[in-house]
Amino acid sequence: MDQLIRVLIVDDEPYNRKELKHLLSDFPQVNLIEEAESGEAAIMKTIQHQPDVVFLDVEMPKMNGMETAKAIKGLKKPPLIVFATAYPQFAAEAFRYDAVDYLLKPYDEEQLQETIERLEKNLKPATDTDTAKLTGKLAVEAEGDIFYVEPEDILYMSRSDKRTKLITKNGEFETKIALKDLENRLLAYGFFRIHKSFLINLEYVSRLTPWFNGAYHLQLEGSDDTLSVSRNYVKALRSRLEI
Repeated sequence: MDQLIRVLIVDDEPYNRKELKHLLSDFPQVNLIEEAESGEAAIMKTIQHQPDVVFLDVEMPKMNGMETAKAIKGLKKPPLIVFATAYPQFAAEAFRYDAVDYLLKPYDEEQLQETIERLEKNLKPATDTDTAKLTGKLAVEAEGDIFYVEPEDILYMSRSDKRTKLITKNGEFETKIALKDLENRLLAYGFFRIHKSFLINLEYVSRLTPWFNGAYHLQLEGSDDTLSVSRNYVKALRSRLEI
């Protein structure tokens, strides 16, 4: 991308700020605009300088990184957030704040390169056809680990007990992200709501079978599950499938 990525580094340890600043200086597309030594200072400098991304430490006195992230995400024009910490146990919580990445100290240069590439993708100017694609991969939790799922690999999603299950070509994952939020984020990838509890990838539809009272049953390639299509969605679904 031609536009520079404007970065704010937040860490209560001066040495850690200096180290990350040095590593980021190797990337010509990164513009280090400010540093902050606390969560409170980070919020003020975010408001004043409006960075594109905040590299945010987790363990800080008074206001920790999670509290800071929550406050920053509540701003009118929130920046992207990359957590940079020595504590791996906070990774699952971090992605509840839509973190772009979670870097562990000591920093791995290859991982940092991937982070910068991910930031470039997220900051790329949107067009009418690819706005939703700026979300990139979905961060989901499984057995305490964070996995990145390509939207194109998802067969369908179901919502139950305040958890959303993702059925993919490579296995099943769970996330707390609401189905409606996922529907908005994945609009450009060909996902379609067929029921209040189901969101499907239209690319994998293999069979649509009439059922009772105007409802249908639907099957997807790569899955043995039979999904219910609410009659409220049938007309729009048939239209999308060009029936």
